Amino acid sequence: MPRLNALGQPVGDPLDVTLPRPRPDRTPMQGTRVTIVPTDVATHAAGLFEAFGQDRGGGNWTYLPYGPFNTETAFRQWMETTCTGDDPLFHTILNGAGAAVGLASYLRIDPANGMIEVGHIHLSPHLQRTAMSTEAMFLMMARVFDDLGYRRYEWKCDALNAPSRAAAERLGFRYEGTFRQATHYKGRNRDTAWFALTDKDWPRAKAEFQRWLNPANFDKNGGQLTPLRILQN
Repeated sequence: MPRLNALGQPVGDPLDVTLPRPRPDRTPMQGTRVTIVPTDVATHAAGLFEAFGQDRGGGNWTYLPYGPFNTETAFRQWMETTCTGDDPLFHTILNGAGAAVGLASYLRIDPANGMIEVGHIHLSPHLQRTAMSTEAMFLMMARVFDDLGYRRYEWKCDALNAPSRAAAERLGFRYEGTFRQATHYKGRNRDTAWFALTDKDWPRAKAEFQRWLNPANFDKNGGQLTPLRILQN
């Protein structure tokens, strides 16, 4: 039942967090399988171009508003233009050997409302469908909720991007609706599907991430013994 004010009208619960929240800083996020560091063009461009080049057909670029890039020079120029600001705040995903294998960013950072979005997610074939990619997303969530105390973490994608929608739901984001003709890119319309995880969802999600990522949940070949199942409230 909703709370009622003195006039008998339903009103929202009182805030249980002090606003504004701090902005994310440029410090590494360390996991057991991956490390996430602020993107540095000089350090990461060559490795990322090579890693993304493993996607021979270029399908990973379909739902991104840029790319593919035919040369490292063009890719590096795009990074210089896009990946060096404060919002979006790009991060590079490094594997256990320290090689750059993916990108992700915080964007639409809203400290006043304690809200932030994850986007520009580009995982090379080396990362896709691995525990490394799950850990990378978990580390970014943990920073948002545990370190920064945000209230809401959003995931948005082209409504036709079935792999992204499935990934959002697997990671515990709840589908909230589709905004028709929300934007456009590459000369075509985009209906945008919205997903979100809140600080109320986080304790349950965090516990399930920690259970799933535990080395005891994987066989000697790295295969999972039980799947990730984040039940929504």
